[in-house]
Amino acid sequence: MVSRVRVGVLGCADIARRRMLPALAAQPLVDLVAVASRDPDRAREFAEPYGCAPVHGYERLLDRADIDAVYIPLPTGMHAEWTLRALAAGKHVLCEKPCVTDPDEAARVAEAAGNHDLLVMESFMFLHHGQHRRVRALVEEGALGTLREITADFGIPATPRSAAAASSLLETGVYPLRLARLFAGEDPEVLGATLSVDAGTRSDVAGSVLLRFPSGVTARLGFGWRHSYRCVYELWGSAGRLVLDRAFTTPDDRAPVLRLERPDGVQEMTLPPERQFVNTAGAFAEAVLRGTGYDAYTGDIVRQAALVAEVRRAAFAFAPAKKFHAV
Repeated sequence: MVSRVRVGVLGCADIARRRMLPALAAQPLVDLVAVASRDPDRAREFAEPYGCAPVHGYERLLDRADIDAVYIPLPTGMHAEWTLRALAAGKHVLCEKPCVTDPDEAARVAEAAGNHDLLVMESFMFLHHGQHRRVRALVEEGALGTLREITADFGIPATPRSAAAASSLLETGVYPLRLARLFAGEDPEVLGATLSVDAGTRSDVAGSVLLRFPSGVTARLGFGWRHSYRCVYELWGSAGRLVLDRAFTTPDDRAPVLRLERPDGVQEMTLPPERQFVNTAGAFAEAVLRGTGYDAYTGDIVRQAALVAEVRRAAFAFAPAKKFHAV
């Protein structure tokens, strides 16, 4: 019986160097086999610390018979293409978020994954940190009464990478959108959205979204990379409020603090640190080894892509002069 998933890394992005390669190497369910780059020297640089094979070229990595799955940290615009190529080569895929840029790509990925009976998981690392399970348990136990509103913000100062990227909605906005779906447990209606666009690049650099879920829960979300750092969410119910900071990019050594405010007082609950990247690699490997339930993961990719598209449509709802705020 196979007890480990043999993984190759398709690309040498900074997120792979800093977080995912160490996580894959530390995950007992994963065997890190190879790292591919179009630059052979870069492949060697990334692979050497882990004693795995450097591979010159993405296609050569996909051709290897000793790899069961790939992790894809390539630029966002390349995710769908190489996910589809990996599926055609018979490999399971863990792809950096967003896995796709629009619903058409999502449909193609879902169809290919189903046809090949392979797993595609979108790598929202924060979903695999136990702090959010604790929050969900508190909500389900009625600690907030009835959940009424979700507020979430993810903003980071501009970096060379973010300045070159095509969309802050795709790079940062997808986090609060995914979080709202997590806690509401439903797919929402987009009541309104704004996007601020860089006058030079015509790329969106910030935005805000208002959602309403069938249950009546609303969500107010903000994002962008022309901000000071902010990474927080708040759940507001009929009987209390819960706040969690550093919610999406929680460092491995951080002990999260849940702040619960109720009429009878304020309680701060300190949770143990967790390595959410290692957890993500483990969740992916467990799903591969289980061999069932793959449709749930591609279904989630499809729903997330549909929501992102609805946000874009809402931002274009008015006359051109009112669509965006140029910055």
